[in-house]
Amino acid sequence: MNIFKKKLVHPPRLLALSFLVAIIVGTIIISMPFSTRSGSIPLIDALFTSASAICVTGLIVVDTPNYFSPLGLGILLALIQLGGLGIMTFSSFVLITAGRRVSLSDQLAVEGSFRPAAISDFRALLRDVFLFTLSFELIGAAVLMLKFSGTAPFSRALALSVFHSVSAFCNAGFSLFSDSLVAFRGDILVNLTIILLIVFGGLGFFVLQEIKLALRSRRRKERVKFSLHTKFVAAITLGIILIGAALIFLMEFSRGFSSLPLKEKVLAALFQVVSARTAGFNTIDLNSLSVASLLLLILIMFVGASPGSTGGGVKTTTFGVVFAFLRSRIHGQEVPQIFSRAIKNEDVIKAYTLVSLAMSLIFASTMSLLIIQPQLALKEALFEVVSAFGTVGLSLGITPNLHPLNKLILVITMYLGRIGPLTMLYAFSRVKPAGHYQFIEEGLMVG
Repeated sequence: MNIFKKKLVHPPRLLALSFLVAIIVGTIIISMPFSTRSGSIPLIDALFTSASAICVTGLIVVDTPNYFSPLGLGILLALIQLGGLGIMTFSSFVLITAGRRVSLSDQLAVEGSFRPAAISDFRALLRDVFLFTLSFELIGAAVLMLKFSGTAPFSRALALSVFHSVSAFCNAGFSLFSDSLVAFRGDILVNLTIILLIVFGGLGFFVLQEIKLALRSRRRKERVKFSLHTKFVAAITLGIILIGAALIFLMEFSRGFSSLPLKEKVLAALFQVVSARTAGFNTIDLNSLSVASLLLLILIMFVGASPGSTGGGVKTTTFGVVFAFLRSRIHGQEVPQIFSRAIKNEDVIKAYTLVSLAMSLIFASTMSLLIIQPQLALKEALFEVVSAFGTVGLSLGITPNLHPLNKLILVITMYLGRIGPLTMLYAFSRVKPAGHYQFIEEGLMVG
């Protein structure tokens, strides 16, 4: 019995099971007659929608604003918020608010989701996570209200503002417009607001905490010092956005963006790259983009957001560690370095393990989609699978027409993408190694 309890409260396992239970509960609620306008929804579509919301993906099999009732949309928004911050975070917050004690395993599960190391003040971490979330979402909703209040009645404008602000900060990509944000392609206010919400939501709460402390230190005229993690995340994030937007702009200038004025070309390129980092909104028809641009978006979706954030993907730091390792080998250096700091060998192994697991999952899921539905094009299947794994939500339009088995495959892919394949590996592997022996080494021909 004691062994069973120890396995059950293993933090990665607890995190994986919490998301699984939330998806099942969400499926049951969405299946209720009050959630849809017609009073019914196929079970596989309810499961897919629940998984997409809890995993903050944004892939849809039905037209969200027209298929779900107002109550159903509210439930969807609650699932997005719950999935964005994490089920363990919410449960811990409720327990603390009720004056109950949070178990050590719960604390470790929550801390592991938001910070690179354990902290002494768990309550402060929860407080900051909720304060950051509410602050960004309220500010985002207030700014969006300036736009929507001029185009819709107050209640409708408020619903649009709150829904899109929460969906953007949680990097979910669900929209109350059937064509996402295509109608606002040239609107600077809407574009920049959504972009900033996506970026801040994807930086990670540890980074946001350091930014807050830096601003406080600056006001006190104290020295500002960021950790290696924050500097690394900022550099990779900025690099992906600027380089990605520039490449999309150049590749689509006379192709997919040929009919757009210069301002809309710039906004469309910037917005689509930022959105591909796990948000899932779109201001252009993705089918109008060249194969080269779609390939670039697939890479960006694969990398995703940063650790401890509301986004998915293999994460920016993982991509950065792999890049730093390859660069060190090219320059003949034994140890990879970033910002005059050496990267731990353990982190390099973890990064390569995560990338290998992610690529294996994507390959298996893509092949399964093509086996079940041979009529799908490779670019469509690969784009859909990477979007699901990266919890992005962008699609080339094939999602509603997928075979039920393929929808189930994407549900599994979204789930593994949200909790991370490495977390799943830790969750169901041995908590401690079985022994401490090592076999004799022997060389191999590699490469």
